[in-house]
Amino acid sequence: MRVAVLGAGAVGARIARQLLSGTKVTQIVLRDTDADRLAQVSKSLGERVIIEHSPFNSQIDAEVIVVATPSGTQMPSVIEAIETKRPVISTSDSLAETVALLKFASQAKENNTPVVLGAGFAPGLTCVLAAHGMSWLDTVEEIHVSKVGTGGPACALVHHRALSRISYDWRHNSWARRPGGSGRSLCWFPEPIGPQDCYRAALPSPVLLHHAFPEVSWITARVSATLRDRLTAVLPMLSPPHSEGGLGAVRVELHGQKNNSHEVVVLGATERPAVAAATVAALSTEYVINEKLKFRGMAGLSEIFDPIYFLHGLEKRGLRIEIFEGDNVNA
Repeated sequence: MRVAVLGAGAVGARIARQLLSGTKVTQIVLRDTDADRLAQVSKSLGERVIIEHSPFNSQIDAEVIVVATPSGTQMPSVIEAIETKRPVISTSDSLAETVALLKFASQAKENNTPVVLGAGFAPGLTCVLAAHGMSWLDTVEEIHVSKVGTGGPACALVHHRALSRISYDWRHNSWARRPGGSGRSLCWFPEPIGPQDCYRAALPSPVLLHHAFPEVSWITARVSATLRDRLTAVLPMLSPPHSEGGLGAVRVELHGQKNNSHEVVVLGATERPAVAAATVAALSTEYVINEKLKFRGMAGLSEIFDPIYFLHGLEKRGLRIEIFEGDNVNA
């Protein structure tokens, strides 16, 4: 099986490495516009990698495509994969790009082509956690997603811009538009991250979760931010981001009913975002190759994979999930 990985950054390079460590993928086609980065990454990947730098060939010579280029640039590659009827996994965490890609859901279904959206840390792991938490309750009324930390430079830039743009919360059968950087909420993440102030931002998680669970009446997403982050979000980044961010975390909180009683379920995980995103994307790719899909078409991870089996797969790869029940309320 030959798989193309588009993007050799902090996430893409790890995806390629994880796929090569398995038995299903025999060869990786690795593309990036940065020749120096490709040369550096290829040294650690061995002879089973075909390196391609721009200008690229008109068509990708691979059976499955993983798009790990910067969010906001992935749409042409995903559409090309749909049109050529090849399975594609997208790691984009861009709200605008996710909304635009969902417009091609009917074409993906008609072509019988698996298209996995948001295969990263958040969205991605958070979608699987939400789907797993849904099974703990009889009915779910609210889902609140929070995240802290960024992966590589492209991820940091998306985080920076998202705080200055309009966020979308699903509430009572309509989309509520709120300014990015508003709606402070103190969220408790797994240790060693602990409590963080989180704010609204232009994040795709509510869109993907509403697509999966239209019956849930309130869905939100927030990201941790400092006062400086919020004040400078409308400006260019004041300093270049690190090549890879530090430790991050995600948290998913569900409110609902169980045995006629109100219950709160909280799930989370702590890991470097680039590592977690690559693990989620690589496992998603392997599940697509092995046909471990609920259906063939376009969807996020909460719809297209069985959450329990997917979480077991992540834990085997060292991504530890923390689950607890309590009375925490997301303000």
